[in-house]
Amino acid sequence: MAFTDSAGRIRIMSCVRDLKDLVKSLAREAGFARVGVAPADPVPRSEDFRKWIGCGYHGDMEYMKRNLSKRVSPVRLVPGARSVISLAVSYAPDKESTPSESLIARYARGRDYHRVLKRRCHRLMDRIREVDGEFEGRAFVDSAPVMERSLAALAGLGWIGKNGCLVVPGLGSYVVLCEIICNLPLEPDAPVGSQCYDCAKCVEACPTSAFVADASLDARRCVSYLTIEHRGQIDPKLRELMGIRIFGCDRCQEVCPFNQDVPAGDAELVGQSPPLGGAGLRDILTWDPEDWDTATRGSATRRANYDMFLRNAVIAAANSANYSLIPILELLSSRLPQIRDLIQWALHRIQE
Repeated sequence: MAFTDSAGRIRIMSCVRDLKDLVKSLAREAGFARVGVAPADPVPRSEDFRKWIGCGYHGDMEYMKRNLSKRVSPVRLVPGARSVISLAVSYAPDKESTPSESLIARYARGRDYHRVLKRRCHRLMDRIREVDGEFEGRAFVDSAPVMERSLAALAGLGWIGKNGCLVVPGLGSYVVLCEIICNLPLEPDAPVGSQCYDCAKCVEACPTSAFVADASLDARRCVSYLTIEHRGQIDPKLRELMGIRIFGCDRCQEVCPFNQDVPAGDAELVGQSPPLGGAGLRDILTWDPEDWDTATRGSATRRANYDMFLRNAVIAAANSANYSLIPILELLSSRLPQIRDLIQWALHRIQE
């Protein structure tokens, strides 16, 4: 196995370990904060995921039930795969970030991480091909049935916390993940043992009590699921617990001890990019479809469509107890008869 160094000379790889070290170095050059290697074998304890599905905790996310054999086995997804390069980028807020009770979850306040990470993956894959012309692989950023957190844990990036998030030493759980499933015979890294111990702050802090007895997440009660994935009406009992969150929820991560005093995340992912970043609740309630399209373009918030944004904003207005929003809601009621019942509920809650 040969590659060309920076001086243009051909060097010979003495062992697979050298290739793994080089791949990790190239990954860091491509902009990834952490990189590890997992085997392309079936994911251990995948039966736990099947049980989670069987309990209905996935809610309306029917796509999670499809292609289960591929989801639990990378080699079924990419025939001939021998290893998984697991990659992480931080989106941890800086010290001057907005308060916890924010309209938009932190991961979605900057540029769409799907595009950012996919571009970096392709950059990394191009560099690997320069090293090994026989390299073949596919990059995944939420684009296929991949158990990315389990693979990241197997690759030694961190451990899966009680809230289901991957906790990366030194970065916390404010990370987004991607992976390259490839044919390189890379030696797997050693997994990291959980350091959560008896701490259950994340479970206790959940505003809707979405964690069941074994700390598994019942997505049907999770604010992130309700605001991003759920397309229908939301139970009034859950509405009252959602606060003013319009897209996602960070509460279980905000209380995690491993997220305290971590460095600010990647420059492309951190911060609020206009116009969405500067939009307030009053602004969003006045949006028409074109406004929504302009504000969410290039953002991960497009996962929730215009109708969902308005639905979530009306619920947030109800929970804000802000009397000044009443005239806006009344105008919205005449403009959007399809959510008139929800708006009437919100008006009653504010006046109450």
